[in-house]
Amino acid sequence: MARALITVPASARHGEIIEIKAIVGHPMEPGFRRTQLGTLIPRDIVTQFACTYNGVEVFSADLYPAISANPYLAFFTVATESGTLVFNWIGDNGFSVTESAAIAVT
Repeated sequence: MARALITVPASARHGEIIEIKAIVGHPMEPGFRRTQLGTLIPRDIVTQFACTYNGVEVFSADLYPAISANPYLAFFTVATESGTLVFNWIGDNGFSVTESAAIAVT
């Protein structure tokens, strides 16, 4: 199981622009490298990331082999109402991690 770390403000004012940061632990093997014996190391990357805010997608990204290990993403959204942000990473070989964070909007 991969470890995901997310940073979301615990509270915000209605209409405030908030920064969200997310990182997931993953080796991101691009599939182009070889072992010392010359065997090709199979590709194993995170291919998609999505964040929903109370069920509405506010950010998504397609990731490719050029992304570094432990992909880090930072983005902004507008705090519209109290609720939950859900973060979902999907990758090769059945990789899937889901995390969530609550935000209180006043």
